[in-house]
Amino acid sequence: MVERLRKKFRDLYGQEPIVVAAPGRVNLIGEHTDYNEGFVLPGAVDKRMYVAIASQPEPEITIYANQFEESFSFNPEHTLQPISGWMNYLLGVTHHIKAAGKTIGGAQVLIDGDIPVGAGMSSSAALCSGYGFALNELFNLGLSRMELAFIGQKTEHTFVGVKCGIMDQFASLHGKSGHVMKLDCRSLEYEYIPFDFPDHKIVLVNSMVSHSLAGSEYNVRRQQCEEGVSIIKKTYHHINSLRDVSLQMLQEHQHLISPVVYDRCWYVVTEKDRLLEGCEALSHGDLATFGKLMVATHNGLSKQYAVSCTQLDFLAERAGYIKGVEGSRMMGGGFGGCTINIVKTEMVDDFKAQIQRSFEQLFRVTPEVYITQIEDGTHVVNSEVYH
Repeated sequence: MVERLRKKFRDLYGQEPIVVAAPGRVNLIGEHTDYNEGFVLPGAVDKRMYVAIASQPEPEITIYANQFEESFSFNPEHTLQPISGWMNYLLGVTHHIKAAGKTIGGAQVLIDGDIPVGAGMSSSAALCSGYGFALNELFNLGLSRMELAFIGQKTEHTFVGVKCGIMDQFASLHGKSGHVMKLDCRSLEYEYIPFDFPDHKIVLVNSMVSHSLAGSEYNVRRQQCEEGVSIIKKTYHHINSLRDVSLQMLQEHQHLISPVVYDRCWYVVTEKDRLLEGCEALSHGDLATFGKLMVATHNGLSKQYAVSCTQLDFLAERAGYIKGVEGSRMMGGGFGGCTINIVKTEMVDDFKAQIQRSFEQLFRVTPEVYITQIEDGTHVVNSEVYH
């Protein structure tokens, strides 16, 4: 991919680029915990967006997106506004870097990637991370990885209209091979947790269901969590989010909380405990215990949090009967998207064949399967170009 990109760049622009690789991400455990100020456990994976970049004397940024075979140009010195589609990510990142007081000159850019769009691996966050990182390198802007993550998040909020958390951008920029990241969504402190299992792969299985309900139901879940917090806060004044609530506190207030809201809160409070227990298991190399926690998370998301669907439930349950699977659960906001599975490397082909056959028999469509592993975060691939 990198050599092909460099050749294409030379053909397009007649010079040698810096090439930046920005990975997609998975989240092993800690779902719907970010907006409750809890913890998440993402890792960067070996599916990436690539941004090739070089300077040009004119005050113009010219961008060609290889996947879409589309190009556009803009003057970075002008006031930038959202237009449409993939261009908004690049306009937004440019705008927010300028808003941080940095000066951006002219540039020629080529973008390509192998992150499956719509698979829940955060291709948009990888695009923002890669492009921002490339500008930072080319113009020596001195922005930290965390600052670039916030720029990506602000871009989604203001130029794309998606009120995302910080996890996706953070994971793409801070990833580390052989490790996942325990990120505190309140303080943004993080630590690397070992995930070095060369005899296992992370396999995503696409339910082939679009997330049509995810947006509206996502907002309902947030409101339900806030409702639970407001009731418990009357007794425990220091409570600011479900992050601060113990299971005992929740149980004390069961008679005051509607059954539906109680279920939602129960899931979030127990998921926090599962994540902490999961980190402990990984620290001891105990993948079997971690896999059981993933299954418990899926059951909570399906039953208490009610964000799964028939296809996701089928995939997670079926995986449990296939040899070599340590754990399986739905990943992401819900109502569609993928399951994440930890599978023994030697059994991956068999797992893929069995899960596709079973799913196709029932739902009359073949689910896409993506085989990944944990890799480093955003970085320059060909540093010899400018060192």
